[in-house]
Amino acid sequence: MQRFFVWPEQIADGYVRIGSNDYNHIKSVLRMRAGEAFMVSVQSEDSKEVSNGEYYCILEGFDQERLEVVAKIAYFQESKQELPSEITLYQGLPKSEKMEFIIQKAVELGAIRIVPVAMKRCVVKLEADRKDKKTSRWQAIAESAAKQCGRARIPEVSGVLSYAEAAREASAADVFLVPYENEKGMAETKRIVSQIKPGQKIAIMIGPEGGFDEDEIRLAREAGGHAISLGKRILRTETAGMCLLSVLMFYLEGGMPSESLVE
Repeated sequence: MQRFFVWPEQIADGYVRIGSNDYNHIKSVLRMRAGEAFMVSVQSEDSKEVSNGEYYCILEGFDQERLEVVAKIAYFQESKQELPSEITLYQGLPKSEKMEFIIQKAVELGAIRIVPVAMKRCVVKLEADRKDKKTSRWQAIAESAAKQCGRARIPEVSGVLSYAEAAREASAADVFLVPYENEKGMAETKRIVSQIKPGQKIAIMIGPEGGFDEDEIRLAREAGGHAISLGKRILRTETAGMCLLSVLMFYLEGGMPSESLVE
């Protein structure tokens, strides 16, 4: 079922009115007609958070003068699409197409925020005048992915942070994980992941194509980060975050027996 995100003022008197780019998308691309159903989640102005539920709506028609889709709200239901813990992915800047892929998949796997991070070994160096354009495009990709996979919230893609800023911010999380290729064995990974509780805030720091600099790992440890292994193989930057997000999603949503991670 199609899903759309609206602001609180777009809902009134049992109806929702959807305009902007979604009007053309619903009318001309999806070619939806009166009587068809779709879901609506409401986000707030300040933080892109939404209510803890969603609206089941029935399309009534198109207001061509105001360029709005008009739909009647059938009922409200609690949302079950979000993970019980908020996960922020701090991603060392990769090449542009890789970042787009990472954002899309991180949204699908439940991350609530993606933060691009400038690190010492990043291949890509974004100039100041390009950062805002990139962030806008990345945010649009996050919104599209959220609609596609049925999220109840649009994950935020933040502006690019320096590594020091990212480490300082990540230190405020309840659990700060740093997959690092030089860490050996899975015992520590198993121990930390098995102790994560629903409701805790989780930060994941992923190195860029060139990997972490040793000083960055030192800084992460000083900020309370846990350097962990993701296995015996070296994973690409676009794979490492997805690997750990998948483990956390499975654990948080389904419960993962401790023996499922092999030492």
